[in-house]
Amino acid sequence: MGALGEALTAGINVVPFTWAASPAATEREIVVVDWLGKALHLPKSLLFEGGGVTLLGTSSEAILCVLVAARDRKLAEVGEGRRVGHLVVYCSDQTHFAFRKAAHVAGIGNENSCAIPAGSQDMYALPPAMLEATMKADAEAGMTPLFLCASIGTAATTAVDSIHELCAVASPHGVWVHVDAAYAGSALICPVFRHLVNGVEDVDSLSMNPHKWLLSNNDCCALWLKQPSALVAALGTDDDVILKDTAATADDGMLVDYKDWQISLTRRFRALKVWLVLRGYGTDGLRDVVRAHVRMAAAFQDMVGADARFEVVAPRVFSLVCFRLRRPTMTTTLPEDNELNRRLLAEVNATGEGPYMSCAVVGGAYVLRFAVGSTLTEERHVRDAWKVVQEHATLILASSMQNMHA
Repeated sequence: MGALGEALTAGINVVPFTWAASPAATEREIVVVDWLGKALHLPKSLLFEGGGVTLLGTSSEAILCVLVAARDRKLAEVGEGRRVGHLVVYCSDQTHFAFRKAAHVAGIGNENSCAIPAGSQDMYALPPAMLEATMKADAEAGMTPLFLCASIGTAATTAVDSIHELCAVASPHGVWVHVDAAYAGSALICPVFRHLVNGVEDVDSLSMNPHKWLLSNNDCCALWLKQPSALVAALGTDDDVILKDTAATADDGMLVDYKDWQISLTRRFRALKVWLVLRGYGTDGLRDVVRAHVRMAAAFQDMVGADARFEVVAPRVFSLVCFRLRRPTMTTTLPEDNELNRRLLAEVNATGEGPYMSCAVVGGAYVLRFAVGSTLTEERHVRDAWKVVQEHATLILASSMQNMHA
């Protein structure tokens, strides 16, 4: 469905940067992102009736847009005495690097980008107490807390930050809270995961990528905002007479020119492919896809846990399993174990017949990441993938033992 939507979009070649340029495409985008928000159980304050909705290319773009909006709003609030150099942004050390990149582009220096450590004792989620202490210290030092990027599904381990607790910490400082749910936001379509975003009604914005897990082709990022006026104030082009159409001006302010909601002016008609996916699969069909992937990941985790040579490194929440190979009968150092796992990943990925896995460094440990997300993946593929991992682990451990005794 997503591929068909892309083909139709290319054929139609509509450019819905203003409502006047394509009323149908603009209205379709509003309706579709509202549908998606309701399917994900988002509050009315983030839907079109209470906030604003749009489709962008990626979460990186969404984070940059809302960060610029937050920056300009904060500077207007605090007055001329405060400058960008006084603003501080916050995340955990598990947050996707796209946030720090966005902060750099928005003029926030690395020294004002605070990555708070999140360890295994916190299940790799951002600890609210440490965030509170850090914000308090910054405020007392004359700095201005600006922006918090919380995560539903961090990049390395898909850890989930406590939205409710983090919003309670950020609120007294007037901090803009954005939730990056690029991958795991899709799981919210299943009611069983809804509790993971308790407190989401208090955030200022949330973004997720339907192209990651909801069968919509790349690129496609949905963004919901509580106050879209802040985005328009920062990115709008009201002075550009060429793009104005006085005939397409609504007295109630309900007409949307999406050129004012993003960095570029030109934009693609992404709503069509999302509309086709939602109409073709329905929420029940999409839930079945997510549930199947989570079930297969759980089965893979069970297989890892049944082999004493391996350990699961981080709690599995969605369809990603983080694990590593170890030498259960030998005393080894962390660097040695890391090298063992680097070799295992390289050999498994080089086979061409097993899974293609990725890696991450969590708490200094090099871990392997097995993600289930393809529409064609079946349980037999997961079992076969594990066999390939086991076979190469056996060869690597045997070789390691021989080298030690040589």
